[in-house]
Amino acid sequence: MGWSLGYLQPREPQLLDALFFSAGRALHLANSFESKCQYVLRMKHFVEATQADPIMELQEIISSLPSKKMLGNTLKDLASSSLGEHTSDFDLLDRARKARNFIAHEGASTGFVMEARMNGILAQAVRLRSAVVELAGGDNIVSQWCFHIDEPNQPVPRALVDAYPAMLDDWVFGHFGGLLDSQETSAEDTSTPEVN
Repeated sequence: MGWSLGYLQPREPQLLDALFFSAGRALHLANSFESKCQYVLRMKHFVEATQADPIMELQEIISSLPSKKMLGNTLKDLASSSLGEHTSDFDLLDRARKARNFIAHEGASTGFVMEARMNGILAQAVRLRSAVVELAGGDNIVSQWCFHIDEPNQPVPRALVDAYPAMLDDWVFGHFGGLLDSQETSAEDTSTPEVN
C-alpha cells in the first residue's frame, strides 16, 4: 500500500502512541542540541570579531557573523577553536550528532503503522532510547558551554549536570514504565556472546 495510513486500525495503537510521543520529545531535544551548538559557534565568532576590531559597531559585527551551518560543520568549526582542546568532548559531540541524525530521520520508523507489532515497536523504542542516551551526553556538554556564555561568573550547577542524562531518559521514556528495561534485558540475554 502506498499510503501511510489506511482504513485498517493499527494492531498496537497504544504502544504506537507511546513510541510516537517519545519520538516527538526526542526530536525536540535533538533540535535543541543543534540550536545550542549553533549558538555557541555564533558567540565564538562574535567574541573573535570584537577582539579583532574593538570599535566595530554592533550591527556590523552581527552582519559579519557566518550564517547557520549544518550540525557536522558547526561541530568541526567548534573543534578547531579553543573548545577543541578537549578531544573527549568532541567524541561525545560526534556521537550526539549521529544520534541526532538517527532521531530526526529514523526515530519514529515503524514501517507500515497498521502492521506494526509489539516486538517491532518495542525494538524501535529501544533503538531510540540508545540514541537519546548518546544525544544526552553531547547535549550536556553544549549546555554547560551555553551556561558559561550566559552566566560567566556562576559555577556550573553540578547537580544538574550529573542528573541530566537520567532526567532526559525519564522525560522521553518514563511513560513506558519498566517495559523498555525488560526489553533491553531480554535482548541482552538472547544476544550471541563475543568470541575473543
